[in-house]
Amino acid sequence: MTVATLDHVGPWHEDDYFTLGETPQRIELFDGSLLVSPAPSKRHQRMSRRLAGMLDGPAEASGLTVYEAVNVRLKRDRIVIPDVIVADTDDEGAVVEASEIRLVCEIVSPGNAVADRVVKMQLYAMAAIPAYLLVETEPSGPVLRLFALRGEHYVLAAEAAAGERLRVTEPFPLDIGPAGLP
Repeated sequence: MTVATLDHVGPWHEDDYFTLGETPQRIELFDGSLLVSPAPSKRHQRMSRRLAGMLDGPAEASGLTVYEAVNVRLKRDRIVIPDVIVADTDDEGAVVEASEIRLVCEIVSPGNAVADRVVKMQLYAMAAIPAYLLVETEPSGPVLRLFALRGEHYVLAAEAAAGERLRVTEPFPLDIGPAGLP
């Protein structure tokens, strides 16, 4: 693992960002500034792995690939690291372009709820990613909320709580439930 140094003068650009190498933190680039977050909790990581596993079969059947915690270029100098994505891309390189993504997924954590529900949702919509799946943890268990891009904004397209299934045909055929996530 490469150790990152954050000594830098002036705004950050993609070239600077990629010289950081691998880090134990999640470092995202937002228009000249870095957002540094600690690694997600163990529970969050377990849910991410399980969600990726649930999406893998349906994605593969549609000729798509599932990635966890990969660099996503929303536009020049704006690179985020979603929990899970489903994309039409190859395995080469360090970045997935927003135009290659069919579904972006975030697991809402108490410490980043506003970022996932508002900020990232807006950024993903501006990048024209067709669908956004939020996994919300509620007292009754996880809830899946799928948003579809309509014009410039996401609208709720489908939802599944405990004991229910999320069944959709877009952005690819999908039939999953939140029961296997916790």
